[in-house]
Amino acid sequence: MIRIPIARFARRSTVAFALAVPVALVPIASSPAHAQFGFGRIVYDPTNYAQNVLTAARTLEQINNQITSLQNEAQMLINQARNLASLPYSALQHLQQNVQRTQQLLGQAQNIAFEVGQIDQAFEQQYGQISLSATDQQLIADARTRWGNTVGGLQDAMRVQAGVVGNIDTNRAEMATLVGQSQNASGALQATQAGNQLLALQSQQLSDLVALLSANGRSEALIEAERATAAEQGRVQRERFLTPGSGYQPGNAQMFGSGN
Repeated sequence: MIRIPIARFARRSTVAFALAVPVALVPIASSPAHAQFGFGRIVYDPTNYAQNVLTAARTLEQINNQITSLQNEAQMLINQARNLASLPYSALQHLQQNVQRTQQLLGQAQNIAFEVGQIDQAFEQQYGQISLSATDQQLIADARTRWGNTVGGLQDAMRVQAGVVGNIDTNRAEMATLVGQSQNASGALQATQAGNQLLALQSQQLSDLVALLSANGRSEALIEAERATAAEQGRVQRERFLTPGSGYQPGNAQMFGSGN
């Protein structure tokens, strides 16, 4: 008969019990419903957890969408600010000065100005019908007046031409500046304003062209008017020369003083 000491048997029983306890607890720990301990109960619900995770993901997505929307609105405001920014350059003063110089040249027209009433009066007095009763001195004076008008018109036309040519260099510099401003415009308003100023420059150049054509046309009109009036005066003088008149009438002649 084999005898085992009580202390050794107790130690072996404790070890065997300790090894058997985990095996008995495995079904409890692996149970998806709950785990029970001596001091309380913890419940884990996989479905609720999944719903919470999905809700958090959706909330995060909404926050990201709101952030993106705010970024887009901020960029839109920035673009609107750029589009509303005014052009920092203006060529209006220079263009107005060019137009004023051309107008001053036209206003300095000699003898016959660019005014309808004055033109009608001058043509009626100086370029009208030649009277048969006009004296030779009067005919000569009228012809000299018409010649002065023609020469003055030619001089006025050349002065306007010089003024228009002088504006070319200023217009070239303004055009280069405005094109640069248009290409470097940060928004729609600046580009539009630069385009408007380019149109204003073009209008000023057209004004110079109209002034030049007017001055040249005036000088040509005066030449033709003088030519037509000279032809009429020649006809009148020829008619007066060919018209029979009274013959030679003798008269008293006095020579060398009073003839004491």
